Amino acid sequence: MGNVAVELKIMPKSIETDIIKIKEEISKKMKIQDSKIEPVAFGLKALRILVIVPDKENEDIESKIKNIKGVSEVETESVTLV
Repeated sequence: MGNVAVELKIMPKSIETDIIKIKEEISKKMKIQDSKIEPVAFGLKALRILVIVPDKENEDIESKIKNIKGVSEVETESVTLV
């Protein structure tokens, strides 16, 4: 097949969780094309990332990120064929 661009929204476990460390851990597992931190509510911030992976690896991304310490939830926002 080809590659897909996957946009993910990652929520930390609490407002004390260092979201920059989460981003660093993700970048050790996959190449982040783009990222931004956006406020959610009451001091909680979400990390949005864009990664490009082979089509077959798309399903494993969420589970890889969920295993990172400090990550509460991972949601796939969009998947686009590149």
